[in-house]
Amino acid sequence: MSILEVSGLRKVYTTRFGGNQVEALKNVNFTVEKGEYVAIMGESGSGKTTLLNILAALDKPTAGTVILDGMDLSRVKESEAATFRRDNLGFVFQEFNLLDTFTLEDNIYLPLVLAGRPYSEMHNRLQPIAQRLGITDLLKKYPYEVSGGQKQRAAVARALITNPKLILADEPTGALDSRATDELLRQFGDINRQGQTVVMVTHSTRAASTAGRVLFIRDGQVFHQLYRGDCTDEQLYQKISDTLTLLATGGDKR
Repeated sequence: MSILEVSGLRKVYTTRFGGNQVEALKNVNFTVEKGEYVAIMGESGSGKTTLLNILAALDKPTAGTVILDGMDLSRVKESEAATFRRDNLGFVFQEFNLLDTFTLEDNIYLPLVLAGRPYSEMHNRLQPIAQRLGITDLLKKYPYEVSGGQKQRAAVARALITNPKLILADEPTGALDSRATDELLRQFGDINRQGQTVVMVTHSTRAASTAGRVLFIRDGQVFHQLYRGDCTDEQLYQKISDTLTLLATGGDKR
């Protein structure tokens, strides 16, 4: 069952000076099944950040549709967009986006506080998530008191606590060392195996090799995709590396 359907997606920007038009996305089509873990890769300027912004309802396409669990994102009113994102999407960013004046616990609670949820509900939701992510003993600490990997696990908890239909991760390992990266990717795998749908934009071949499917964007279009199948992480890593080499040399995989 598809939870995300992207059809005929096109995005054209008009430059501020000169009025030139830049086509960031050109007829992008793909679906994401419920419970899938999809990585999106591409060089800088390929259109993947534009695509992520549209999936996050932060921007609207010039043409085409994005359907999330039966809802057309283009029909979400500007005045309702923040509420829509809070109720349907979970976000994990490269720079964590935690408030230094809040404890990790309060940072995680923030989406539910904004939604007007009672404290008892917030507490009951957080406990199993914190235990799963290994941050139970850190909840009363402030972001500046913990490591980058611990901050990112708190950010993942914040994304999960609203029971989102889709988690969107933007370079989630970009600010982490190798050990914290491995731990975070293990957590993403566990979260996905428990049924959470994840779409991750990444430059990291290591991160992408943990996904179930990898989409490659080039010049605003889906250039190629790889399915994990029976591949190990190491085998998928090699296939991704080969495809990225093809992208860099201008080869045609289709």
